[in-house]
Parts: sequence; C-alpha cells; structure tokens
Amino acid sequence: MKRLLHYSLLLKNIAYSLLLLAAAITLYQLVALYPLHWDATRNASNSLSPTSVETLKQLQGKLNVTMYANSKDAELGDIEQFVRDFIGLYQRYKTDISLTFVDPVRDAEAMRKAQIRANPEMVVEYGGRSEHLTLLNEQSFTSALLRLAHTKNQQLMYVDGHGERKLDGMANHDLGDFGKKLRQNGFQLSSLNLALAQDVPGNGSVLVITQPQIRMLPGEVDKILRYVDNGGNLLWLLDAEPLQGLERLAAKLGILLTPGVITDPDAQKMNAPDYWTLGASYPPHPITSNFNLITAFPYARSLGREDSSVQTDSEAKNITVGWQRSTLVEAASNGWVNRTAIPKKPQFDKNRDIPGPFSLAITLQRTLNAREQRIVVVGSGSFLANAYSGNGGNIDLGINMVNWLTHEENLITAQPRATRDSAITLSKTQLTVIIVGFLIALPLLLAAIGTVQWWRRRN
Repeated sequence: MKRLLHYSLLLKNIAYSLLLLAAAITLYQLVALYPLHWDATRNASNSLSPTSVETLKQLQGKLNVTMYANSKDAELGDIEQFVRDFIGLYQRYKTDISLTFVDPVRDAEAMRKAQIRANPEMVVEYGGRSEHLTLLNEQSFTSALLRLAHTKNQQLMYVDGHGERKLDGMANHDLGDFGKKLRQNGFQLSSLNLALAQDVPGNGSVLVITQPQIRMLPGEVDKILRYVDNGGNLLWLLDAEPLQGLERLAAKLGILLTPGVITDPDAQKMNAPDYWTLGASYPPHPITSNFNLITAFPYARSLGREDSSVQTDSEAKNITVGWQRSTLVEAASNGWVNRTAIPKKPQFDKNRDIPGPFSLAITLQRTLNAREQRIVVVGSGSFLANAYSGNGGNIDLGINMVNWLTHEENLITAQPRATRDSAITLSKTQLTVIIVGFLIALPLLLAAIGTVQWWRRRN
C-alpha cells in the first residue's frame, strides 16, 4: 500500500513537472511571436516616436543597415552594443531590418567600395538606393528613411528674381529652415528665373511662388498661367501686399483677396503679437489628418472666393476644369480684417472692418488630362519664414502641404512627440540640505541606532 502511494505521488510530480515545462515552452513561444514592450522612461527614450513608426510602415521590403566602425572606442565605449540597441528599436516594428558590422581596420577594401569617409559611419540601403549617416539618433535615422521612402525624385522649383523669399536663404524673411527640412525629407530644390527660362520646366513636381517685391513682367505671368493650365501643382504663399502682377493668377484660381490684415483677439489673449492669427481649426483634409498643433500666421490675409471664376476655363484646351475647393485652415472666428495698418489697440469697426471667421489656407484640385492637379494657397508668406517657422506646427503643416502636392499622402505622418524637460534645478539651500542630510545627518543617525542596539544586547 505504501509502495503504491509512493508511485502515485511520483507520477503526480512527474506530470506536474511536465505540465510546468509545457507551460514554460508555450509562454516562451508566445513571447517570441508577440513581444510586448513597455517604456517607463519619462521622455519615452526607449521607444520610437509616431513619426518613425509611420515611416517604417511605408517601407515595403528589406532594409539593410551596415555599420562601419571599430567595435570599441576610447570615448564612445561599446559602439556595437549601442548600435544594436538603437536599431533594435526599429526592428520591433519592422522585423526585416538586417544589421551588419564592418571593421574599418580589418576590411579596408569594403570601406573603399562603400565610399566611407568617416569612422564611425552608417549606410542604410533600401530599394536600390542608400543613405550615409555619421550622426546617429532617431531624427537623423528617420529622416534618412523618409528620403528612401520617396518613390521618385521630387523637385521643387521656387520663383526667383523679384525679391521673393528663398528656400535656401538664411535671412529672417526667407524660407531656409523650411527648405532644409524639405531636403532632409528627400526633396530637391531649385530656383527658377522666369525672365531667363523659356517656360516652367515640366519635370518639376511643385512650383513655389512667394510674394514678389517688384512687379512681374506680363510674359513671366503668362508662363505661370500656362503651367497651371497644363496641370502643374502649385504652392502659393501670399502676403497682405499688392500682388505685383499676379492678379491674373488669383483670378484664374477664383481667389478673392480682401485688402487688409486679419486681427485675431484670441491670439492676443494668448499674449501673441497683434499681427498674429492663430490656426487651431482644421477642416477634414488629408493634409491635416491627425494634425492638432497650433499654427501661427503673421500678417495674414483672408482668402475669399469668386464663384464665377471657379468654373470652366476656355483657355485650358476647351476642357471642363472646375476646381474643387477646400478650406485647410480656418481662424479668427472672433476677429476681423483691418483695411488699414493694425493699430496699437485694435478694435472692431462695424462700418469699416470685415468680421471673421476667415480661411487662412485653401486647397484647389481638379482632374485634367486624366491627372489630378493640386494647388495650395496660404494667406501668409511669413507662415514658413525663418523668423516664424519654429512656432507651433508651422513647418510640420508646410511639409504636409508639400507631401500632398507631390501625391505622397503616405508620407503625411503623425507629428513627433515633444520631449519633456527632465532636468532638475536646485538652489544652493536645497543642495546644502541634501548634502548635509545624506552625507552627515543620515550616517550619524544610522551609527546612533547601531550603537543603541549594541548597548541593549550587551546588557
């Protein structure tokens, strides 16, 4: 009887051990197939931003990453482990990312073939194209992926020669910061002097027009109108100034421009300058999908509509070219348009001023010759100027506009998260309390407690 009981207990233990082993193996397989990660850091430094995740979704196919560096560095430490951890963040969302290390000392020939000029340097390859990186962080790596994600070379041309804002200019009124961001995202930029060019080149993806400071020649405007008639995509950044010859373009697009600058009391309540209009209302559109950042439009003008002009255009080869118009940014619901310069203490005059709300940015699109033509008009040239582009989501909205104009809606991604400030600032008094407390008071207290315990036990 005892022996039977012993065997029964042994069988139960074996069965329990087998079940426990099976459960462990099953759990391991589930973890391998469905890995879960939880980033508990304050700045989410161990996970990717939504922009990076959305960018990875656009890369359909294998991504090869080659790191040319010594595995150990006196200053940087274990480079190989750092790179593995960094690329591992991306491999969580795209499992077909391959990572290879090449030692520049042991394999100098591979360095020469890959045209490596720095140590360390990373090469990212996708779809037969490659990007070289010498600075490794999420912003630089994701920017490289965005450039590789472009399915074709996208060239942006900006009209020059009349004092316009330049996409490569560094002055406050220029658009250099915006242009730099466009280059990071894979766009090619080139200036266009219409007085010298025979016509607007047909190989460009988008024509950018900013406010001319001198009047454009009729022949130059004719070239722009032909570009529009032929189905060219256009980004037009308007200022609250005379159009300098572009009145015919406004008429062709059916845009009614009310003289004056918008006053936005809601912006003034936020202690913004009197000449700012804040954009916070974005009607549904692919450009503003999941976009919820405030944007600032200095010296903005209202973009009205001339319905009679947004109809059939007889100049465009007798084809019906009715524009489909959408408001992209609506603002100043409590504001008005000052027909004169903005006073120091602006007040609404019902006999002279025009009440809001107003359209600050609009889109126009139509199907022409079996191809969709797209146009974006913004009533503030300063919106993307170097002096103001860093405010709110200005540059992000500008990039979304260009992506839509170039038919790259798949690259219109969620905005990058803001990094919280994790620095701790302490006064001299607080530092003194901490030093005295932890280095003097606490050790003395522990010593006193130990002494008391020793004395009790002895007695």
